[in-house]
Amino acid sequence: MARVLLFGRLSDIAGWRERDIDSASLGALRDLLAGEDEGLAQALAAPGVQIALDQAIVRGDATLSARSEVAFLPPMSGG
Repeated sequence: MARVLLFGRLSDIAGWRERDIDSASLGALRDLLAGEDEGLAQALAAPGVQIALDQAIVRGDATLSARSEVAFLPPMSGG
């Protein structure tokens, strides 16, 4: 099972910060999360949300292993 982490407002919306989820790919994981929670689905689809797979930012789909760590990161702001 992949370790899934939500940060910032994403964890507030979902009501959890960390879960172990069985999924074969990032795309399937996003679909699974979206199917569980409409609010989280909208938040994950928002511009600026990034995904880190094993602590490296990825774009597009990727295969997950049982030891993968997937972090969903909300848009960052700074000044």
